[in-house]
Amino acid sequence: MGLAGMRRNVVRIGSSFLFLVLGLFVFLSSPVSAAPLEAHDYKMAGDAVHMRIVMNFDQEPEPKWFLLRGPHRLVIDLPETKFKLDSKELKARGLIQNVRFGKLEEGASRLILTAKGPFTVEKIDVLQNEDTPGYRLVADITAASDRQFEEALAIQSQTTGSTETTAKADRIGQPAARTAKKFTVVIDPGHGGIDSGAEGVSGTQEKSITLAFALELRAKLAESGKYDIYMTRDKDEFLRLDERVRIARQHEADLFISIHADTIRLKGIRGATVYTVSDKASDAESQALADRENLSDQLAGIEIKDENQEVADILIELIKRETHGFSMKFAKSLVGELGNSVGLINNPHRFAGFRVLKAPDVPSVLVELGYLSNPKDEEQLRNPDWRGKAAESISNAVASFAAAKTAAGG
Repeated sequence: MGLAGMRRNVVRIGSSFLFLVLGLFVFLSSPVSAAPLEAHDYKMAGDAVHMRIVMNFDQEPEPKWFLLRGPHRLVIDLPETKFKLDSKELKARGLIQNVRFGKLEEGASRLILTAKGPFTVEKIDVLQNEDTPGYRLVADITAASDRQFEEALAIQSQTTGSTETTAKADRIGQPAARTAKKFTVVIDPGHGGIDSGAEGVSGTQEKSITLAFALELRAKLAESGKYDIYMTRDKDEFLRLDERVRIARQHEADLFISIHADTIRLKGIRGATVYTVSDKASDAESQALADRENLSDQLAGIEIKDENQEVADILIELIKRETHGFSMKFAKSLVGELGNSVGLINNPHRFAGFRVLKAPDVPSVLVELGYLSNPKDEEQLRNPDWRGKAAESISNAVASFAAAKTAAGG
């Protein structure tokens, strides 16, 4: 082969090598479609006040989330995801009313959580699993008022329209400054529907007494025109204990009054009692009463699981602070007013771990109007005149408490 031929071969080999290198470079630099995420082990824990949602992934997700109204929803957008979720875990529970998920568009998927009412997002985090491969998305939401939800939407619209990390979640979860509004009272007639509560010696049902009294108390409070007044129920219907708490928080209640009329082994004991919440009962009878009242959901056929002990611990810590102090002040005022008009038991201000009083930001008391196990108390509880006097006393206590709390800037 001549020199010229050798040169042509070298050029051809060099050109082929160059094209090979260029082709490899183009291949390596071209975007490669990432494999879809796989979501599994979806869980929800909590109640109508506070919920934690956990979903596991095989790869680290990069979620973005935002809020929608009508109905109140938390929307979490994800890269394309294959959802392998157990339908049993998606059933309505606590604050969550509905769960939907699916492909949004090419390369994108969406999870939508519909709540029973307004809520705030405490945090949304992505954490690496400690004991198994993969990652988990953890979302904590808490029942709130319409005002708080709307202000979260306003913050959202002023930022990017969606949120990626906990930092902004914390921003949205912060209580906003309250606009001027009337002092708000939520009245909770105990029991209802399938849960009739205690029964008197003449057959009087607690659920009927509590509703009748609550309606009279609402009317008495409304006379002044100073309050916004709500009731957890105004008819014979069953409500879970955590639903009652959620209603109080939804209305940003300044005061929550739960009305009851119990029975007791000792037939001679009679009179009204005022309870505030505590993780340690003041006495054995108070503990027994709290245990009975806390069983209300189970007696109605609803299984209650302590799925999130961390949530319970948080609530117990919160009630020891400012809210608990306000509850104690109102209880003392209420005991003083009731003592002037209706009979009280010995040591009328007591405390125990009532679930219905555990709203962390709402001063709350439970009033036992009397004992249906005592014939004289039962007769009084059925007497509209006696109920009117008791309602007047509670109304006076509310007025004193509202004035003091407002003056203190509460």
